[in-house]
Amino acid sequence: MIHLEPATDNDALALFELQVAAFSPLLKKYQDYDTNPANETIDRVYARIHHPTGCFLKIIADGQLVGAICIRWNEDVYFRISPLFLAPDAQGKGFAKQAMLLAEARYTQAKTWELSSLFEETKTCELYEKMGYVETGVRKSLNGKATLIQYQKIMA
Repeated sequence: MIHLEPATDNDALALFELQVAAFSPLLKKYQDYDTNPANETIDRVYARIHHPTGCFLKIIADGQLVGAICIRWNEDVYFRISPLFLAPDAQGKGFAKQAMLLAEARYTQAKTWELSSLFEETKTCELYEKMGYVETGVRKSLNGKATLIQYQKIMA
């Protein structure tokens, strides 16, 4: 079981290092240097922590920081997850699904949730689809090796 806590400036370095560790294998595989979060600077982490229409939440499992989920909103009813990441040794344990469910429960006013994924990462896409996210049809080729696809979940 996990829980979510708001990130603070004191968490920025640890979150930055986790983000790089989580996304580096994808960066190496797809070489999407312009869009991959492993290629961002720590300034982006601070920007996420302080974003006026968003929150950056730590994912805590057994008292340990294992990842984070960044949530943005528009008009307080349209929500977007970007990014969501887990430490490499925390992946495949159901934490991403739990974090998304906790985020949805935290913002019950949401009419829609959106997120993006790499089409080539089929396990990730399958997770989102199992959770009720539907591909919108918007796709963007990043570099010939990877395609970014958009998902949306409409809340009841």
